[in-house]
Amino acid sequence: MNKSLALLTALALLGGCQALSSREPDATPPAAVTDTPPAAPAPSASFSPDTLYSLLVAELAGQRDRFDIALDNYVEQARSTDDPAVTERAYRIAEYLGADDAALETALLWANSAEGNLDAQRAAAIQLARAGRHEQGMLYMEQVLLAKGDTHFDFLALTAAQTDPETRAGLLQSFERLLERHPDNAQLLFGRAVLLQQDGRSEEALASLEQHPAGSREVAPLLLRARLLRSLQRGEEALPLLKEGLRQHPDDKRLRLAYARELLEEQRLDEARAQFRELLQRFPEDDDLRLSLALVSLEAKAWDDARKLLRELIERDAHVDTAHFNLGRLAEQNGDSAAALGEYALVGPGNDFLPAQVRRTELLVKAGRSAEANRLLASARDSQPDYALQLYLIEIESLTNQERLGDAWQLITQALEQYPDDLNLLYTRAMLAEKRGDLSGLERDLRVIIEREPDNAMALNALGYTLADRTTRYAEAHALIEKAYALNPTDPAILDSLGWVNYRLGNLAEAEKLLRQALTRMPDHEVAAHLGEVLWAAGKQDEARQVWRQALAETPDSAVLRDTLKRLTGKVKP
Repeated sequence: MNKSLALLTALALLGGCQALSSREPDATPPAAVTDTPPAAPAPSASFSPDTLYSLLVAELAGQRDRFDIALDNYVEQARSTDDPAVTERAYRIAEYLGADDAALETALLWANSAEGNLDAQRAAAIQLARAGRHEQGMLYMEQVLLAKGDTHFDFLALTAAQTDPETRAGLLQSFERLLERHPDNAQLLFGRAVLLQQDGRSEEALASLEQHPAGSREVAPLLLRARLLRSLQRGEEALPLLKEGLRQHPDDKRLRLAYARELLEEQRLDEARAQFRELLQRFPEDDDLRLSLALVSLEAKAWDDARKLLRELIERDAHVDTAHFNLGRLAEQNGDSAAALGEYALVGPGNDFLPAQVRRTELLVKAGRSAEANRLLASARDSQPDYALQLYLIEIESLTNQERLGDAWQLITQALEQYPDDLNLLYTRAMLAEKRGDLSGLERDLRVIIEREPDNAMALNALGYTLADRTTRYAEAHALIEKAYALNPTDPAILDSLGWVNYRLGNLAEAEKLLRQALTRMPDHEVAAHLGEVLWAAGKQDEARQVWRQALAETPDSAVLRDTLKRLTGKVKP
């Protein structure tokens, strides 16, 4: 097409185009985009021939899916013409394509060329917020507020929530200033509460919402109140709040979903199922809801309902792997190992792939089919190389649990040849070395991990505990465990180690205190064995027997408990 002919047809074409293309690009448009870009701008008498030609080329490029050319041409003309229609068109294309830099530039051009256009001011505010320029975004959104347009202060607050404290503090001042003039604005109230929450001021955030009617009337503040109550260990107050919110907004999906999840937190499974069922009836095409209802039904032991929903998901080609995995769980629950193995074999790559391999391996080993389990894991490593490392670890653990330590050692040697720098494999080899009685091997691998990651609390604790339990290097062990404790003071395994090394050092009172804390947080038979031994040494034999008795009732096959009992009492029963 020659240029003169193009200019003759430009007037008709530019005014008539309704979208860049009848077909959307493969990528899903950004959440803020609700439709294809708007109609092309009506031609202006002030446009130069070059501008008209450039815009025509952009439109034709869009029709041929050359969105890069369309965007480049429109951005160029937005800069040179400062025409509101052109700048809007450029912005819509950039937003549609997810071109962040171009979207910000053209939104600002549009806002400046169309100061009375609230859509333009709102677009500039949103793009500035996405770019991290929150204070400038507030200024543009304030113009929308003053003109009584629809605002998105909630979006501005949410985008700023994860920024640095200084940015949040400055934005919080802006929210406070605007709330003084617009005290009934629910978005401003919500935004201020979000920023307070992110600063760790949850009590203040909750109080600000509770003191304002919008906190119980508007959906977003109400949902935030429920989350704050849960975070402040006041979850029982969230249920009636959400229930009242549903009475006011019975059709709000977010509220009903929050109510259903809160019921789950309170273990009110039948009521939660009823809410998920109602949600699915209202939104029958929502397969996320269908999956949620299936999982809640599994938890509630409503086997038939769960099975029906999971099969529906497979038929609908939605959450297929998760559905097969949970059908496998359901078959296991009903004692049908063959069906379970069949379902697990159908789970493809994704979040459920490795759990399916673990379950399949355990079922096969339990059935005496260990060789088949190992063969399947080796085959999976070949077919799914992205999961090879994790599959090695699954097989090594399986062999270790079968007391096939030589086979496990051979396999981990093979794995480390393939992944020599992987610290998880090194840690696993260290634990396997301990089972083989190779303490020098254990220490060597754990020292390598600690050298590479000085703050690896798990490795520090493992080495410290082993030195305390299997050697007389108590001072060295204490230093290692103390460092692990400083890094993770609430870990019950570290508390157990710290208690045990204090026992070895003769600090019985400190050992007892720490081991009681560990047992409270982790009712484990090894911790119980340790606490019982400390109590026994402190002359509290009756209490020691009670601790052991309770632990044996829960773990009757515990070798460590029986060894401790026989060593201290001469018997294997308390």
